[in-house]
Amino acid sequence: MENKPLILLVDDNEEILSFIADDLEDKYKIATALNGAAALELLQEQPVQLVISDVMMPVIDGFELCRIIKSRVESSHIPVILLTARNTMQSKIEGLELGADAYIEKPFSPEFLQAQIASLLSNRHKIKAYYASTPLVHLRSMAYNNADEQFLEKLNDQINQHLTDSHLDVEQLADLMNMSRPTFYRKIKAISDLTPHELINIARLKKAASLLSTGAYKINEVAELCGFASVTNFGKNFQKQFGILPSRYVAQILSEKGQ
Repeated sequence: MENKPLILLVDDNEEILSFIADDLEDKYKIATALNGAAALELLQEQPVQLVISDVMMPVIDGFELCRIIKSRVESSHIPVILLTARNTMQSKIEGLELGADAYIEKPFSPEFLQAQIASLLSNRHKIKAYYASTPLVHLRSMAYNNADEQFLEKLNDQINQHLTDSHLDVEQLADLMNMSRPTFYRKIKAISDLTPHELINIARLKKAASLLSTGAYKINEVAELCGFASVTNFGKNFQKQFGILPSRYVAQILSEKGQ
């Protein structure tokens, strides 16, 4: 299965790496690194969807790796599970304060680790699907932390500022976000399950839904304001994304307002 999520395992003990990899490889693609520095290099090259890291490692330990992952805009969305033999409350708190999504003590049950991974990936998938299918849900609803929220707020602002430009594309948007095209593309795909082109289109449709919900604009006016080439094109896109025609959506909004 080509669409298996890619999980990065980080541990300086090769036996533990092999043990965890063997247990997970039926459901996931696996990449491995022997320390945090090697893991960071790998994260820049591959579309990792979840990191499982030991805490005690040379060069860069698990706490520092987690801190760096969560502080960099290109990786802040990636869930991190920390594994440790240190079962003190203080070390758990430290891991969670650095942004770890889960903290598992060694020795651990492989079934428990599997359940944690499945839960983290499933929750993210539900959030992405809800955003894409719900007209008035904001882009920042997909944020998992402050870094993601700031990134998505800025992205939403940039798209809205260039909404009437029907030629707005990935290159322009990456420039506006001060990111390289490959990094920008990978970030958008990871955080939303969408290509940047799809995200731009959905952002246009959501803005259109927002304008329609005010009752102050006609459908053809909204189509033009949001950069659609024609009302027909707008109507088809709107129905495909949200499962309802713009005219029915307006009627529904008016009905809810009691008008």
